[in-house]
Amino acid sequence: MPVNLSIKNVPDEVARGLRNRAALNQRSLHEELLEILRQAAKDQGPVTIDDLLTTAQRKKQALDEAASKVRAAQDAEHERMARRFEDLVAGPDDVHPGGRSGGEI
Repeated sequence: MPVNLSIKNVPDEVARGLRNRAALNQRSLHEELLEILRQAAKDQGPVTIDDLLTTAQRKKQALDEAASKVRAAQDAEHERMARRFEDLVAGPDDVHPGGRSGGEI
């Protein structure tokens, strides 16, 4: 049984390109879109749970890698802020020219 599909908010340049492609292939826009969909769906078997798990694992690895980079950047920023805080807490009175601490003469 045929199904009606609707695609909303197609950018003008995409719609223009599809109309141009349809004209080049001497088809209506409807016929061209059906052909594109036929080609995209060709040789697609049913999706198995193993397929879904494999895809999820690939995505998880990519997300883990991205999360590691974010964590490393956050750790570096926290270290920088901690050093800055320590410098501010030490204050200018605690460090004298020549690197001597307050109280030393």
